[in-house]
Parts: sequence; C-alpha cells; structure tokens
Amino acid sequence: MIAPISKISIVRVDGGAATTDEAIVVAEEPLEIRLGYGPLDDRREMRLSVTMRTPGQDAELATGFLFTEGIITGMDQLLRIDHCENVKEEERGNVVRAELHPSVEMDLEKLKRNFYTSSSCGVCGKSSIEAVHVQCRRGLVPFGPVDPEVIAGLPDRMREAQTLFKHTGGIHAAALFNHAGKMLLMCEDVGRHNAVDKVIGALLSTIRTNPDGSPGQLPTNNCQLLVSGRAGFELVQKCVVAGIPLMAAVGAPSSLAVQLAKESGLTLIGFLRGERFNIYSGGMAATEATAVPPNGR
Repeated sequence: MIAPISKISIVRVDGGAATTDEAIVVAEEPLEIRLGYGPLDDRREMRLSVTMRTPGQDAELATGFLFTEGIITGMDQLLRIDHCENVKEEERGNVVRAELHPSVEMDLEKLKRNFYTSSSCGVCGKSSIEAVHVQCRRGLVPFGPVDPEVIAGLPDRMREAQTLFKHTGGIHAAALFNHAGKMLLMCEDVGRHNAVDKVIGALLSTIRTNPDGSPGQLPTNNCQLLVSGRAGFELVQKCVVAGIPLMAAVGAPSSLAVQLAKESGLTLIGFLRGERFNIYSGGMAATEATAVPPNGR
C-alpha cells in the first residue's frame, strides 16, 4: 500500500539564515478506475477515469465516485472493488477495478463522452457541463432552519480529526455530521471532490440489503456535509445525488453551485469562518427574525 505522506529534504530560510531540514508532505498519486462488466462468464473491461488522489481508502473513493456520477445507484450493483495486480510495477497500488453486477447496463458511448481518459478534478473531466447533471433518483428532504451555533462548531470538530492536515498542512477534508452536529465520518484527500467521494463511498459500504431483498437507502436525510475548500458545482452535485440536504463550505460557492442548490432544494452555506457564514440557498437561520439588515436599520 502506498503511504499517504512522505518525507522530503528541504531548506528552511528564516531571517536570511538557511538550514537543511526534513518536512512531511501529503502524497499525490494517480488512481485509475477500471470497470469490469457484462456476464460473469464473459467479463469485459473499460478504463473509466484517472484522478489525482491521496492514497488510502481507494475502494471508498471509487465507490463514491461511481455512485455520485450515476454509474451505479446502490451497492447491490457493485460486486467488489480490488486493486489490480497485473499492472506495470510503477502502476502497482494505483489501479483499481470495480466489478459491476451483470444486470448493470453499460452505455459505453455516453461514458466515453462524459469522461476523459485522464482527469485531475471533477468537472474538468467532463466533455460538457450538461453531462454533470446526474439523474437523481430521490428528492432531497429539506434540512429545515439552520442552527448558527451548530454550524459554527463544525469546522473545529473536523479539524480536530484531520490527522494528515496536522502533519502536512496541505490537504482537503470532508466531514459528514448528523443534524445535531455530531461527526459521523471524516475523510482527507489532496482533492476536494475525492474527499467527498470517500465519505459517500464509506457510508455506502455500511448499507445493508433490506429483508425483502431491496437495496437499502443512504441514511443522509438529516445529515450535513462540511468541506474545507470552496463549494464548487461538482461538490454540490455529489451532495444532491447522495441525498445530503445541507452542505457547508469554508470557502466561496460558484454561481453554478448556487443555481444547482436552489433547483435541488439543498441548503448551501459558504464562507463558514468562526461564527460568521452566508446562506446562499435553502432554510434560513433560526435567528433570522432578529437579524440586522445590511444597512443597520
């Protein structure tokens, strides 16, 4: 397994004086996702996508990616995900193959249109912006009024759990919380979208089949997701597909992210810093009635 961090030699400069030292940096490696599909006695393979990621939780990353991109709709359509062994030595640990259930119908031309062979971030790997409008199979349940005290406490809880960030200072994170602000899952990655996919993939792996044989649903109706960077369109899309009704970001949202949030009923929060944040879409804060207008009157 490839380590998520590595040590390198550096030169530290302080006040004009230079000294040699060691530093810990986050690892960034390509992960190629391949698909195995078709009848069990006649499997075929497709090289789907390459993403630059921090090694670790590769199966969760691939699972979340396949789900949020609409390739699978549940764990019942995924047989397993394994690292490929029959690869070049330099590719070892960086290639996974997702075995799809024989019942999954593959639209190869659509997939080829939507994904480049190599892409380092979510939306830039698309052939057109229309391709990222994944068909959502369930509507979002409104999150309801936002509790400012709960929202303001999320970044500190996430930061306390960020082991890799403490050592490197250069990695993104995504954390899933329940309605009351208790952290359920947290994942780190050099890519914002990868961190979100890891969280969703990890949550998917806990889903069990219902007694009647039907696939279980993601328990995300009352959850909220916090991301360490900006709120881009691709991150909002992943939240909507996963049925997460609130997403908060430390940074700014994009216009397209706000548009999708409003169309989908997602509560979108940006610039979450200390006790201050902006609500761009969805339920207002519980203290809205006493809010002071911008002009102070």
